[in-house]
Amino acid sequence: MAKTLHIYIFRHGQTTYNRDKRFTGFHNPPLTKLGKKQAEIIAKKLKTKRFQAAFYTKLKRSRQTLKVILKYHPECKTLIKDNRIMERNYGSLNGTLHKDYIKKYSLEQFNRIHRNFYTRPPKGESFADVEKRVSSFIKYLKIFMKKNKVNVAISAH
Repeated sequence: MAKTLHIYIFRHGQTTYNRDKRFTGFHNPPLTKLGKKQAEIIAKKLKTKRFQAAFYTKLKRSRQTLKVILKYHPECKTLIKDNRIMERNYGSLNGTLHKDYIKKYSLEQFNRIHRNFYTRPPKGESFADVEKRVSSFIKYLKIFMKKNKVNVAISAH
């Protein structure tokens, strides 16, 4: 019988942009005090789980969150940076306050840009684009886990 493998996926803690309600995208704000506390909560919930590999992105919030989790996981020897699991790129809206965008355009336009699956922000990605990017990561992940017979943690967005 094949060994059951597990994926432990978690979102990074709150950042200064999340707190301030900014389009974050590919910008690189740090975790807030609350974000660090959230990472500790996740770490304690995963404390009894075992994983041998962990994935993160080039963005600070992903690395900072994973670092807290890894304090409880000396068995995790393989760390892999993979930017295919980064959050949606909001393009020229990265860093923009939500309220400023709504004031300039409208709540309806904000909802279209922020929540519609196929709408791309200026110079950014639609959720459909993100799905395609992440799908390639998932295909890779399945092969990686099966080949190496490891559980993994993913510090995602």
